[in-house]
Amino acid sequence: MSRDKNRVIIFDTTLRDGEQSPGCSMTLNEKLRVAEALEELGVDVIEAGFAIASNGDFQAVSQISALLKETTVCSLARASTKDIDRAWEALRGAKRPRIHTFISTSPLHMEHKLNMSPEKVLEKIAESVSYARNLCDDVEWSCEDGTRTEEDYLYKSIETAIKAGATTINVPDTVGYTTPVEYTEMMRKIIENVPNSDKAIFSTHCHNDLGLAVANSIAAVEGGARQIECTVNGIGERAGNAALEEIAMAFRTRHDMLPYTTGIVTENITKTSHLVSSVTGLNVQHNKAIVGANAFAHESGIHQDGMLKNAETYEIMTPESVGLGKSTLVMGKHSGRHAFSEKLKELGYELGNNEFLSAFQQFKDLADAKKVVYDEDIIAIVDDGMRDNDGMQITSWKFVCDHGVPNSATFEIVADGSVKEVHSEGNGPVDAAFLALSSLIEGEPDLELYQVHAVTKGTDAQAEVTVRLSDDGRTVNGHAAHTDTLVASAKAYLNAINKLLVKREKGKPEEMAV
Repeated sequence: MSRDKNRVIIFDTTLRDGEQSPGCSMTLNEKLRVAEALEELGVDVIEAGFAIASNGDFQAVSQISALLKETTVCSLARASTKDIDRAWEALRGAKRPRIHTFISTSPLHMEHKLNMSPEKVLEKIAESVSYARNLCDDVEWSCEDGTRTEEDYLYKSIETAIKAGATTINVPDTVGYTTPVEYTEMMRKIIENVPNSDKAIFSTHCHNDLGLAVANSIAAVEGGARQIECTVNGIGERAGNAALEEIAMAFRTRHDMLPYTTGIVTENITKTSHLVSSVTGLNVQHNKAIVGANAFAHESGIHQDGMLKNAETYEIMTPESVGLGKSTLVMGKHSGRHAFSEKLKELGYELGNNEFLSAFQQFKDLADAKKVVYDEDIIAIVDDGMRDNDGMQITSWKFVCDHGVPNSATFEIVADGSVKEVHSEGNGPVDAAFLALSSLIEGEPDLELYQVHAVTKGTDAQAEVTVRLSDDGRTVNGHAAHTDTLVASAKAYLNAINKLLVKREKGKPEEMAV
């Protein structure tokens, strides 16, 4: 069956490259939720992890493989039989499995990272790709640091990989170095000069070090690539990856200049963005394209006047096209279960019975405490309730903050069915809370970030808090929301501790940059 020549495959690596962002580690349950959301979003390929990196990554790839119904599930592997065997073991249950193997090809990487000759790297390409192809029909090969690889050697490497059985060839801009014009020409020349290029689909994987990841990805498609590797909200190593939502909406909005299509259900973009932000603890910047809080906001009087006359004067796409409905104030303390259920459906959530009852009770409590309840408030409630906190949880709290007495925080903590109380004094209630909770873990992790912002307007708004902790080279983000800023702060800190404990159990991950 022939492929649509303008159909672009969307390869999402939020769960692999995205998770390599400092602090972005996700638990297994969180990864499963994100994977389901990505399938609903219409992603073609999900890179579920790097199976050999840890038992946690292996379990994630394995369980996502069993969970997904249509989407191709992929695992990363270095150019070694051990890596490839582990990847295949994790992928066996997938309806559509893919092994993604890679090796560096730039002179800089071959000399200083691999300590291998160009000839030896070619041998490893042939051996690893052939080995993977004997296990799996769908094999992707990447030339790490491809955009800084010598031209003739790049052609030879790609020819070798395709001859060995690679069905997708990824030419990554690993360090975000290339430019759009350069990348378009590079992709065209690869396809023209590699003798067997017609036997593979070419892919792009761009990092955003110079802010060009999306532009470069689109430029590669202009040059003949038909797969884009990207992440939700553009998260990833260093400055991040190409943002999935920006690519999808660029193709949809400028179809006159970019006649390419994807399988992305753009109306699910905002919901998926909120989920990824929630589980990673990375807030989306307000001026972020497509999914930022200000993406469809207009404050200038001239702009507002134009919008009132015709929205197209200042909006090139509709909020509805990315699943963003206008906030409404119809929910309140008199709203019942049915109305709340319908509101959840409108916002794109489907909760189990226990989750629904818990969210509804929190909504009623919030409605009693606030004058008005916004859609953003409900999203914060659901996201906070769905956040994976299977380790330790705060069940009660007491803060003392008064002039002339020591500031302190006391918490009742439940873990594995047992109850423990922790208490500390500090330089203010937040400091006391963090000191008390840090006693739950060996060693005191470094607090790298403490960020508070209001979910909605008003002095009665819920506070969303993000906490970033670092410990022995590990970095985690904690996230929580509550009408009481002190409670939100404590819950975010404990969320980070829970993640840090999981990360300690995994040990340090193997290197896995592409």
